[in-house]
Amino acid sequence: MNIVNEILVAGKRVRNRVTRYEVELLQQSHALIIPKVIRMKKIVSSERGDVPGWVLVVLMTTGLVTAIWTIAAPRLTAILRNSLDAMNGIR
Repeated sequence: MNIVNEILVAGKRVRNRVTRYEVELLQQSHALIIPKVIRMKKIVSSERGDVPGWVLVVLMTTGLVTAIWTIAAPRLTAILRNSLDAMNGIR
């Protein structure tokens, strides 16, 4: 048995024939998905996050990278120059 649905698409009436099975399948999938979406929305909206904690982590990481880079920069520069000089010697 077909069910005729008339819907408006861009201001025009469009007829869509669907079977009763398709309607039931859509209703079942809707019944399964909607509660999960609502539950996820509640979880996401209840998460406020820990902004001060993340700011602290970013600042500490930046400080550590800067300190290590300051100490290791001369040695890293020497390693890079040696490797580039070795590559130039291959030609």
